[in-house]
Amino acid sequence: MIHLDAGLIGLLVGSGFIASCINAVAGGGSLVSFPALLLAGYPALVANVTNTVAQVPGYLSGAGVSRALLEDQRARIRRIAPVAIAGSVCGAFLLTRTPSGAFRAAVPWLVLASAAMLAAQPRLARRLSAGERRAKPSPLLLVSQFAAAVYGGFFGAGLGVVLLASLALFLSDSLHRLNALKQFLSLLINLVAALWFVAFANVAWAAAAPMAAGCLAGGVAGGVLARRIAPSLLRTLVVALGVAVAVRLLI
Repeated sequence: MIHLDAGLIGLLVGSGFIASCINAVAGGGSLVSFPALLLAGYPALVANVTNTVAQVPGYLSGAGVSRALLEDQRARIRRIAPVAIAGSVCGAFLLTRTPSGAFRAAVPWLVLASAAMLAAQPRLARRLSAGERRAKPSPLLLVSQFAAAVYGGFFGAGLGVVLLASLALFLSDSLHRLNALKQFLSLLINLVAALWFVAFANVAWAAAAPMAAGCLAGGVAGGVLARRIAPSLLRTLVVALGVAVAVRLLI
């Protein structure tokens, strides 16, 4: 049993707040909240499960801020949501069947992969903008969303980046509308995985509760900050943090 003093509780609340703000602005917020749980002393597998559960309120508030942009995307949601749910269940199932030691060994590489995806996001977006895209979901979009949901159910850091890249590749629409759709799908994938973990995994509730409170506030604040903070600067800081965490876990 890990004793959480006032300092650690403050760390969890603050990291949850910052993570949800980052998710709203650039994506990759779990590269802040997940290491905070490791720093608090939780094993990697427990930290990942707890982080997923704690992130739900942040995704909920973030999606709520963007709900006006989802009103006329209901047909897309009806097609993509079942695929996202199925992928999230598969990813969460795989995680609960992964030995703790194996997951701990994979964590640095998962963090590095997340940081790399976040760093590549602007270049990828520019290349995708020149491609031929559709207004409606295609089979390839559904396949890519399933793969992203599996990843999100298993680990989740950088999920928003993967989802947005997939949506931008196959759908012709404004970035703001696609980002709103990404927020909703992130909420759905995270919620399904969280429910699975509550039922079948070890959630550190003493840490999840304060972090969830920070995430809830951060999701709301992120919608405001997204219009005031340069995404490029925030992205650079988060990528640097991700690399530093991965290196620390490897040595």
